[in-house]
Amino acid sequence: MRYDVITLFPELFGPFMSHGINRRAFASGLVDVRLWNPRDFAEGNYRRVDDRPFGGGPGMVMQAEPLYRCWQAIRADRAEAVPAPTVLFSPLGERLSHPLVAAQAEGPGAILLCGRYEGIDQRFIDACVDRQWSLGDFVLSGGELAALALLDAVARLQPGVLNDEGSHQQDSFSPVLDGLLDCPHYTRPEVWSGPQGEAPVPEVLLSGHHGHIEAWRREQRLLTTAQWRPDLLAAARARGDLSRLDERFLQGHAP
Repeated sequence: MRYDVITLFPELFGPFMSHGINRRAFASGLVDVRLWNPRDFAEGNYRRVDDRPFGGGPGMVMQAEPLYRCWQAIRADRAEAVPAPTVLFSPLGERLSHPLVAAQAEGPGAILLCGRYEGIDQRFIDACVDRQWSLGDFVLSGGELAALALLDAVARLQPGVLNDEGSHQQDSFSPVLDGLLDCPHYTRPEVWSGPQGEAPVPEVLLSGHHGHIEAWRREQRLLTTAQWRPDLLAAARARGDLSRLDERFLQGHAP
C-alpha cells in the first residue's frame, strides 16, 4: 500500500519511520510512504503557501493553488485506475477507530493532507478531499501527528511487522476479543514492593493452567471495559458477542 503525505514539515516523518518495530513495515515497502511539500509547487521567490483570511480574523490560511498542484502531481505519479481517497485530518472528521484502521491496513493507501495554520482554503477541500478524519475532540498545531498515528496503526497490522503474528489480535478493540479493552498484564518479579506495599501477581497467571488463565483474562477484559468504556461493552452486547457466561459474570460483579 502507498501513502502520499502532503506536509509542510516532511522532516517530522523520518525519525518515526526509522525507529521501533514498525520501521520494518516502512523499510520493507509494505507501507510505502512518500512525502510531498506544497512549497515545492508554490510560485515566487518565497514559495508562499499561505495568506491572510478573507473577512479578517487571526492566523493564516493555506492557499488552494499550491495544494492543488501538489495533489495533481501525486495523482499523476500514482496513476491509479481507481484513485485512492484523499484524507484531511480535521476536527470535523470521523473519529479514527480500529475498524477504520483495519480497513486501511487492507487497502491501497491514501493521500494524507496535513493542514497547518488557521486552516485550508475551503475551495480545495470541496474540490479534492474525499474524507476527513480526527484523533479526537482537541486541536493540534497540524495534521502531521494525526498522520503519524494512522501510519503507526496501519503499519503494525502488516504481516511480519510484529514479532508475534497474533500480537495485534490480542489488542484492545480487536474483533477477535469482541471489541473489548485488553486485560491487565504482569511480568517479573512475582511480588513487587511498591508504594502500597507488596503487590503479588494474580495467582492464576502462575498456575500454568491455560484454560483458567484465558477465563481470567476474559473476565478482566469484561470488567475493564465495563469500568472504562461501557459504550464498547454495550456495542458488544448489541452484536451478540457476549455469552451467557459473560453476562452472568458481569451481573455478579455489577458496581
